Amino acid sequence: MGQAAGLPPFMLLDPMLRDWLAEDLGRGDRATQALLSFGSASDSVGSDWVTGVFRLKQPGVVAGLPLAARVFALLDDQVVFSPRVQEGETCEAQTVIAEIQGSMAAILMGERVALNLLMRLSGVATLTHCYVLRLAGFSTQLADTRKTTPGLRVLEKYATRLGGGCNHRFGLDDAVMLKDNHIVAAGGIGAAIACARQSMPFPLALEVETETLAQVQECLEYPVDIIMLDNMPLDILKAAVKLIRERRPTTKIEASGNITLDTLGSVAETGVDYISTSAPITQAPWLDISLRLT
Repeated sequence: MGQAAGLPPFMLLDPMLRDWLAEDLGRGDRATQALLSFGSASDSVGSDWVTGVFRLKQPGVVAGLPLAARVFALLDDQVVFSPRVQEGETCEAQTVIAEIQGSMAAILMGERVALNLLMRLSGVATLTHCYVLRLAGFSTQLADTRKTTPGLRVLEKYATRLGGGCNHRFGLDDAVMLKDNHIVAAGGIGAAIACARQSMPFPLALEVETETLAQVQECLEYPVDIIMLDNMPLDILKAAVKLIRERRPTTKIEASGNITLDTLGSVAETGVDYISTSAPITQAPWLDISLRLT
């Protein structure tokens, strides 16, 4: 489920999950320990084996089910976590998305970490899906950025994929991207590209950020894989796309900078290949999800 959608292997994720559990557990779950201690001397607490359901309290795209299951497995491998919907599925409010059975201690101790991941990632996937729907009918793809929560990048970018978006680079080593400060430091676009071409390994792509038509024209004098059109007014954006298509038709074009749900369609109409925005991650509200023992 999650693995097919591109979730990294748990060999890489488990250390993070353990750290988050340790952060929440501290020196131990005082409330759960009290219940278990009381239950050993009284029948009023009942069995340590409990069941529960995860339920959406608002509509959205579900993301993070494999992670929630893993959280409980790290606490107790006897816990049975049973998804009732597909990872990445769009569901209505009140949908039961998963059921759980296992020891009360493991379920209560893992509840908050599991819900935090489900709610955060489902929120990102849901807002991403809203953006993707606005691009229906266009060939333009929605891409995320490196504006992510420290420590959560790999998971937030996983959530954007579940929402229908595609990933821009994960880190500075994924591609050579010359931004405004690189260009200033090098003394110009040509000098920056020359420096990059001398040292970049094959087969990394070279992307250059431009803010004006003059910069686009200069960039077209050199072999560049992707040209980013950053914060350009719509009329300048259209002219830049036309210029690039005429001069270097195989070069990919990316638009970025202050693009909202309201302006997304207008930017896509210019014919750019990608629209990159941080909004689906940085502006995503958490999706409201509850866990209730039955």
